Parts: sequence; C-alpha cells; structure tokens
Amino acid sequence: MGATVWILEELAVYYEMLVAILIPTINERENIEQLIPLTLNLLSDKHLNGHILIIDDASTDGTPDAAEKLDEGKGRIHVMRRQGKKGLGSAYRDGFRLILEKGYDGAVEMDADLSHNPAYLANFFQLLAEGYDLVIGSRYVPGGSIPEWTTYRRFMSRLMNTFVRLLLGLEAKDCTSGFRAYSADALRRIDVMKVQSDGYAFQVEMTLRCQQAGLHIREVPITFVDRHRGKSKLSSREKWRFLKSILNLALG
Repeated sequence: MGATVWILEELAVYYEMLVAILIPTINERENIEQLIPLTLNLLSDKHLNGHILIIDDASTDGTPDAAEKLDEGKGRIHVMRRQGKKGLGSAYRDGFRLILEKGYDGAVEMDADLSHNPAYLANFFQLLAEGYDLVIGSRYVPGGSIPEWTTYRRFMSRLMNTFVRLLLGLEAKDCTSGFRAYSADALRRIDVMKVQSDGYAFQVEMTLRCQQAGLHIREVPITFVDRHRGKSKLSSREKWRFLKSILNLALG
C-alpha cells in the first residue's frame, strides 16, 4: 500500500508540472501544421500539462497565424511575434524570460522542422519531475542515432562535439543538441538572460553554465531526422560564428 501511495504522489507531481515547449520559427508554416497537432495529441494522450510557445522571427509565410489558428481558442498555444531575424539564442532568451514571468515549472526547446519527435516529451517531463535540471535529447549516447546522415557527416558532427567537449571540459556527449528541457530553477540559477552565445553555440554555453553551477544533468537517447520541408537555417557564416563563440567561451 505504501509503495502504491508513493507512486501516485510521484505521478501527481509529474502531471501537475506546467511546462512550456519553446519552438523558434522562421517560415515554418508547413512544418508546424504537422508538428503542433502531433505535440498537442501527445500532451493529451499522456496527460501532460504543457503549452506551446511559438517564437516567430518575422515569418512571411503566415507561420504565426497558422499556429494561432491551430489552438482553436483553447489557450494551449501562444505566439511571440518578433520583428526581424534576431537569432536562435535571442529567441530562446525571450522565451525563457516569458515563461519565468508566467510561473512555468520548466521549458523544452524543440525545433520546428520535425527533426525532433514529440514522442520523447513524456520522458522529458518525467525527468524534470524527478528533479533533473537539464535533460538533453542526445544523438551520441547508447540508443541515440541519426539514421539519415552519411557516415562522413556523422563523423564530422562527432568530431566537432568531441572538440568542444575537450576544449570546455564538458561531460555531456551531445552538447549541441537543440532538443532539451530545463527546470525553471535551473534557468534562474544560471542567470539565463546573461547567456551571450547564439546559434548552436547557445546550446553549448547553456550546457557549460549548467555544469559549472553543479546542476543535475541527464542525457537520454533520441533518433534525430533531417527536415523534409523548407531550408536549413545553418549557413557557412553560422558555422564560423559557432567556432568563434566556442573559442570565446574557452577564453572565459
């Protein structure tokens, strides 16, 4: 009987947690019209207490309007409309600021291009409820995979992750993963508004700050797939900016 009561209490905490799913967008209408229903259905089926926050950077294809239409007035989807393309790090900082002001218990970062499967959200929510501060959806722990990538591309990605990990002393295997969850307490403790990096370097700096703060970090395996619609936002210029940002972090 005691064990049953304990399990029920744990489930109550799990379901009561209010978590925001942050999805930055630039011209992702076709993708979010698939992603949002999949995510809402998952939240409903698993009885997860979550809302979606679309952080849109001046889309011209009607992305924010499409997102609001999918909500059907139920208050499960919120749209932040930003002027101009301000970058991934800026989008997440604005999103984190809002969810902390509104009293959410945690936040999930998720790409809009369907490369991140919403089915993993239940595990993220559960681990946040268990007390983890940062949960990383990892391609590079046992069980993780990138089935659509060539051998060369997987090798280069692993090489870059290894380089970053050794340079900064990071313990996480996939420190650039953009599919992850944070507790609200973790965002406050690392003072998220002072994170300066952008792009994929933003994920690295967030991981570094969490490790330096002694927070509880957990990596869980995911299968990552490439976008099937739209164009990647990662240009050669962004790759050079990433390297510059990592070197700046290494220099303190």
